[in-house]
Amino acid sequence: MAIPEQFIDELVARSDIADVVSSYVHLTQKGGNLWGLCPFHNEKTPSFAVSPDKQIYHCFGCGKGGGVISFIMEMENLSYPDAIRLLAQRAGMEVPDTGTDEAGRKKRARILEANKQAARFYYEYLNSPGGKRVQDYIAQRQISRRYAVRFGLGAAPDSWDELTKALTARGFSKMELIDAGLAVAGKNGGVYDKFRSRLMLPVIDVRGDVVGFTSRILPGEEGAKYLNTPETMVFRKGRLIYALNLAKTTKRPNLVLVEGNIDVITLHQAGFDNVVATMGTALTEEHARVLARYTKELVLCYDNDAAGKKSTQRVLDILKNADLTVRVLQLPNAYDSEGKPIKQDPDDFVKKFGPAAFEKCLNGSAGQNDYRLGDLMSRHDLSSEEGRLAYLKEAVATVAALQSPIEREIYGNKAAAAAGISGQAFAQEMERYRKNRVWQAKKRQERRDLTPTIRVQPRERELRYADVRSARAEEGVLRLLLLEPSLFPAVERLEPEQFSAPVLAKIYGLLRQRHREGRSVQLAALTGELTAEEMSCLVEIMDQPQVLSNSEQALKDYIEIIETQALKRGGSEQDPLLAAREKFREKKAYGG
Repeated sequence: MAIPEQFIDELVARSDIADVVSSYVHLTQKGGNLWGLCPFHNEKTPSFAVSPDKQIYHCFGCGKGGGVISFIMEMENLSYPDAIRLLAQRAGMEVPDTGTDEAGRKKRARILEANKQAARFYYEYLNSPGGKRVQDYIAQRQISRRYAVRFGLGAAPDSWDELTKALTARGFSKMELIDAGLAVAGKNGGVYDKFRSRLMLPVIDVRGDVVGFTSRILPGEEGAKYLNTPETMVFRKGRLIYALNLAKTTKRPNLVLVEGNIDVITLHQAGFDNVVATMGTALTEEHARVLARYTKELVLCYDNDAAGKKSTQRVLDILKNADLTVRVLQLPNAYDSEGKPIKQDPDDFVKKFGPAAFEKCLNGSAGQNDYRLGDLMSRHDLSSEEGRLAYLKEAVATVAALQSPIEREIYGNKAAAAAGISGQAFAQEMERYRKNRVWQAKKRQERRDLTPTIRVQPRERELRYADVRSARAEEGVLRLLLLEPSLFPAVERLEPEQFSAPVLAKIYGLLRQRHREGRSVQLAALTGELTAEEMSCLVEIMDQPQVLSNSEQALKDYIEIIETQALKRGGSEQDPLLAAREKFREKKAYGG
């Protein structure tokens, strides 16, 4: 039994979309809408609009859109029922007991409980005689007992199925352990533990749930150095930030992003409780959006070798449009006894030189633009003419990409001084470069504009229209029905099968069926029945202008177009009704 629709209607009525969205996004009034930077993709110029009148959001940049429930589902990565529960908690409402639990929610709860029990098992095993090797490794890495407990460190036994046996004895099925990523199905039909003979580090989300694990191989063992829980219903590497559950309460003014989990623990132990890491994967735009919700300044501190510098550049490209101030902490170069450079990571550095030295580096971290220019200088020989020209070519492109004219002038002058040319010459070359980029973008847009059908097509390729004329009329019908539900009796003769676009036919069928059953036909009510792409498509339709002063006649015109196009697609060009309609249109067009 689903959550009653009357409850959902009341919940949506109490959850004003402007209030909900503004708790995640800074919004500014402009015209009839509220505008802000899109939380679903990186941008500098606001293209994310919230319409209080229509109770929808729509990003004109990435195309995402929906109602208040859709927004919570997207932002919090929740299922439809869980998003309703979160909104209900926010609104001070209690979700009615439906008698049965939704299958997905039940499965999610079991995965979280299995992970919690596994974390307890690994922790207890670490403190048993069987965990001696992992205890020795933790001591070798100079991690104190206090911080081993704080981060919930544990040990996986050197056994094929000790965890599986322990958790099945506590009531978990083997399939549940596989779903949680704690166990793996073997080729012979058996089930064995995912993690064996490893240091175990629980991954805890900002709500305090154990969503999975990362692990480190022990010295002398063979296999992957680090091994994570596979992607599950609750473990998404592309959005999880290790130790953000602890760092979110820091009193420091920023967060520090490092590469390794051990780096995080070592730095927390040294007094830097603002340090986090991604889950052994490259930083994604979704990671950036999550981080921007907890800090306004992010400091990158990657290893100081070539690979670390390459990763830093890639991350800076991802973060260039994030709603964050980004700085880069470069660890000083280290050398061996022969004077050769050696890799140095935050863990090594703080152990060798102490917390005060790391604090000094942190305070002296460079802004991302200074770092980029400094990195360019290090890669070119500025004492030669060829080196200066190569440097200037890259520096012009780097500085030209900055959004602020003030930033372009400041860093343009710095780049010019480094190459020994005037700031004016650099500025002229940069403006020429920018004008050329604008001209190229304009030409691309003109080529797109020469194909009008492209402009009216949905963004998602699988939702594209085959019959654009009919689809535009179908959009009009949906828009009018959602804006004026009193028009539903006028579409009784119109069947979903007459629609040319499957996505529009699906939405129309849902709306008509709900109206016939006396159920809600507001946009938010469709959230649980449409995919995110279908909802975004519908919001884009809702965001198009529609004159309502003569809505009944507009609806009739839309229906006539849909029916005529349906007859054409059916191969009924000689149909008397179709012929009469075409003749009437021709007569009307020529003033007859």
